[in-house]
Amino acid sequence: MSRYICIEGNIGSGKTTLAKALSKSMNSRLVLEEFEENAFLERFYKNPERYAFPVEMTFLAERYKQLSEILSKPEDLFQNDIIADYSISKSLLFAKNNLNEHEYNLYNDLFEILTSKLRKPDLTIYLERSMGSLLENIKKRGRPYEMELDSEYLLDIGKKYNSLLVSEKESNLMILNVEAFDFIKNPDDVEKVVNEIQSFTGNRVT
Repeated sequence: MSRYICIEGNIGSGKTTLAKALSKSMNSRLVLEEFEENAFLERFYKNPERYAFPVEMTFLAERYKQLSEILSKPEDLFQNDIIADYSISKSLLFAKNNLNEHEYNLYNDLFEILTSKLRKPDLTIYLERSMGSLLENIKKRGRPYEMELDSEYLLDIGKKYNSLLVSEKESNLMILNVEAFDFIKNPDDVEKVVNEIQSFTGNRVT
């Protein structure tokens, strides 16, 4: 049976870079979040209070549509693993960070309805990086709408991730400190992660 592996982490932690590298190394099917198609994203960064709910609802709808189409396909004995650079659970995380109480309660109800029968990841890899590395990576990739992100916002997201991951009991979780890793310039770092995936038994990896 193919494995469904999700990569998670704060903004700028290297999720997409690692997902692409693992997919190539493991000959796996790659699933990338289509975040740039969210028409509300740039407006949200300029006016979070006004656009938080539509931006989060759009993300949820797009993530659900993408994953349900991929994960609902019949299993094939020779089907390759699936590696995604996000999990559907991140929808709740960002919604809780960005929405007011009443909006979040409504959002949570919709989330539960949509995702109750969606396949859970066989493994979730959470990437840890220092605040300095996160800010540096965000600056390097140069997305205009991310340039105003500051350490306080990223710290809040990190806290929400820690809270969410503790409550995630249906998925295996690997916490991986990648501060010294370079998945673009150093192929050995990618192979280290591949080896950790193959031998993972549910313990923290650092």
